[in-house]
Amino acid sequence: MSVDLVLEIICVLMGIQLFHTSYRAFIDASLKSKRLGTGAFWLLLAILFALGSYLPNVVNGGLVCLLGVLTLFKQVELGSFKVPSSEQLKERADRIGWLIFLPVIFLSVGSLALGLALPEYGKVAIGLGAVLGLIAIFLVTKASGKEFLEENNRMVQQVSPVSILPQILTALGAIFTTAGVGELVSKAIGGLIPAGNQFVGAFAYCLGMFIFTIVMGNAFAAFTVITAGIGIPFVFAQGGDPIVAGALAMTAGFCGTLITPMAGNFNALPAALMEMKSEYGVIKQQAIPAFTLLFIHVLLMYFLAF
Repeated sequence: MSVDLVLEIICVLMGIQLFHTSYRAFIDASLKSKRLGTGAFWLLLAILFALGSYLPNVVNGGLVCLLGVLTLFKQVELGSFKVPSSEQLKERADRIGWLIFLPVIFLSVGSLALGLALPEYGKVAIGLGAVLGLIAIFLVTKASGKEFLEENNRMVQQVSPVSILPQILTALGAIFTTAGVGELVSKAIGGLIPAGNQFVGAFAYCLGMFIFTIVMGNAFAAFTVITAGIGIPFVFAQGGDPIVAGALAMTAGFCGTLITPMAGNFNALPAALMEMKSEYGVIKQQAIPAFTLLFIHVLLMYFLAF
């Protein structure tokens, strides 16, 4: 089976679960006036995942714009769910014990093993790992299909529209690169970096990744732009090892991920799932480690890459 076909199947499966979430939102009376908006949001997203490859690009783009309109006007809200009692949760925890970690282990280890054994399947490894994790969930918890759908709906709605930020920001990074933003960045800072100064080059590369990741919320999206604009002319061209410097630049970008609300899956999602009082609570706790690690990255790039 080709990798593209496997990827298509995984996307269709994701679309099916989103169709279910959409259906649950449409019939959820607790959403009141936001019921149509919430249901429409998850329906549009389900169509994009399940049928996006069969639709014209202009239609897909229009659906994405509609998703933005629904969230802009705050038409997407969290519905109501059946939450187990404390006694039920304790009974399940005592019964399952440490086995509850098996699904996560299956997902991560399975994805890694598949990616290493069959590199050509690398881009679908985590999807196949998720399937293994799902099988492990049923084996460990003995949950029924109805319970699975209920919990799946709860998780999807709790994640909220934040769930699509990674895809949107990655697409934005590709657009920026095509538009030549990297060249503009290079020209803008070209007169600020002394010629031949390796330390300043390493500092600019790490700081650029840090700032651009904060803006875009995704280090992968920032990497192509900042590497083209700063990494190549001011680090690689001065003798920096592309492998070492590139790897450190990427993780320097992750330091920016720690303190940006744009990285919804890392910062907003945990705050929502843990029901924290402040939606920025995770970011506040990560701020000092983020800046400390950024400084360490500059030193590591200067001493290891050159």
